[in-house]
Amino acid sequence: MIPRGGTRGMAGRMELGRVDLWRDEVPRTGPENMAVDEWLLATVTTPVLRFYRWKGAWVSLGYFDPLAAARGMFAAEEVSFVRRATGGGIVDHRVDQTYTLVVPKGERLAGLRGAGSYGVIHAALAAALGAAGIEAVLTREDAAVDSAACFEKPVAWDLTDGRGRKIAGAGQRRTKHGLLHQGSVQGAGEGVIHPFAGRLAGEVVEARIEPDEAAIAGLVSRKFGAHGWLERR
Repeated sequence: MIPRGGTRGMAGRMELGRVDLWRDEVPRTGPENMAVDEWLLATVTTPVLRFYRWKGAWVSLGYFDPLAAARGMFAAEEVSFVRRATGGGIVDHRVDQTYTLVVPKGERLAGLRGAGSYGVIHAALAAALGAAGIEAVLTREDAAVDSAACFEKPVAWDLTDGRGRKIAGAGQRRTKHGLLHQGSVQGAGEGVIHPFAGRLAGEVVEARIEPDEAAIAGLVSRKFGAHGWLERR
């Protein structure tokens, strides 16, 4: 489904009036990173694009992915697992660049259906990658591949290179607060960060956000770091 707004919307230009670009330089564990994203979704009033780092070797699972599948996939490797609140597949964060886009309720982008917002965001990312000399093609349909690994199965509106290899995927979640889009990119340097933000918003503000550490610790303890959350499937 092509979102309303035609080709202009799919180009990803000016979908947001403003976005706060947060280059989060603090390496965090998997549960801490998931907690920061959930805290952002619940608290921010301006769209935030966060690029962040991982403390240790982490693999994230989509909300619906079985933990056994992830453990089997990485049986010979020493990695830790964390379950996201968003959908999507299993992602190895040792080899990617990870970002989150939080769009508060009331923004047009947050009101689009899943395929619409996914396509708009990835069109912006494709344009930024293309400007950096990295070929990126929007996939129009799901690949006929049966795999729980995110980067082995391109689905509609993912990004692939010229050979059909997936280079960017994401998962989304909508709540009463707005849209949470958690994305992963392979083969791209930090030079695409600001151009990506600029393709999404008319104004890009470099921001330094200080998360509420007590709130983050609480989310880690109650949810993202709890065995019950990780092993729910």
